[in-house]
Amino acid sequence: MELAKGPAEQKVLLRNASWETYERLISEREERPVPRFFYDRGVLEIVSPSKGHESISRIVALLVEELAVELDVDVESAGSTTFKREDLACGFEPDECFYFQNVEHVRGKHNIDLNVDPPPDLVVEVDVTSYSLDKLPIYASLGISEVWRYADG
Repeated sequence: MELAKGPAEQKVLLRNASWETYERLISEREERPVPRFFYDRGVLEIVSPSKGHESISRIVALLVEELAVELDVDVESAGSTTFKREDLACGFEPDECFYFQNVEHVRGKHNIDLNVDPPPDLVVEVDVTSYSLDKLPIYASLGISEVWRYADG
């Protein structure tokens, strides 16, 4: 299947950004889905995904959900929820993410606090443009056990 490519995904990388700046940008964005923010010990990446990026992300999410149904596995999607821990100076908003082992712990929650709640079991990362901030160390430091990464091509 070929996806139509629209305007390129836009990314901005800021070095020496404070945790307070990261928090303020998240709060000013309110409930809008974009831009997405990734923070790793002073490095802040701001991403505005393209339509092609979002299409691939949604296809993978549908695949995961369909596999869970076929395998009779309980799953809870958390989409692009904001996950962060100030004590680790890390935060991310995945393209898609899912809970399998801790479904009952997070089902029905409107907010997930990684200081008390478990991280998602699976994170989906879609890269259709140049790779800026290495997100794998963020996921590792926050306890993500599995990452599926789509790299364009």
